Amino acid sequence: MKYSAVIVAAGVGQRMKLGFNKAYAKLSTGKTIIETTVEVFLQDPDCKQIVLVTDMEDPYSKQLSAQYGRLVVARGGATRQESVYSGLKGTLCDYVLIHDGARPYVSLELIERIKRALETEKAALLAISSKDTVKRVKDGYVLETYPRSELMLAQTPQGFETDLILECYKKAKKEGYLATDDASLVEHYSDVPVKIVEGSPSNFKITTPDDLR
Repeated sequence: MKYSAVIVAAGVGQRMKLGFNKAYAKLSTGKTIIETTVEVFLQDPDCKQIVLVTDMEDPYSKQLSAQYGRLVVARGGATRQESVYSGLKGTLCDYVLIHDGARPYVSLELIERIKRALETEKAALLAISSKDTVKRVKDGYVLETYPRSELMLAQTPQGFETDLILECYKKAKKEGYLATDDASLVEHYSDVPVKIVEGSPSNFKITTPDDLR
């Protein structure tokens, strides 16, 4: 299955306290977070295009565009949702995988799982079971305890038919609707079921300095 990958790396990452885009922070390998993320997708011959959503004026993003032939840069927005929409408008393939640039430990196997799901589905996402009990809280008091067996933690990449997710993003922009992830827009604006695909705890999002390794 041929696809475009939209990799979102436009956030400042305030919790990292780096003073610059956390995607440009280096891992213990000596490579940056975004380099590591991009190179996983470049290993997949089915990935025909990578749209990196970041600061177009940053010299490093221009360097990446020159370094990787399949990579183009799109301008990031004020929110993740705006950034993804910007990237989606530059995609060329009938299918798209949307991935957080701050998840550098995604594997080809996880990408393959999403691709296999999209052979029969229009929307799919990686998710892992919650190991912890989740409680809904208000003003410091528990309102409700959710059954753990029904809860899963969403990851990326999330995969879609490009026309479907783009149309959902257009509707969200028109109505000013904000979602916490891409699949949420499909849930809100269509009757297309979103397939759950088993993810991996190792595919975590780098959020704090402790996550760097």
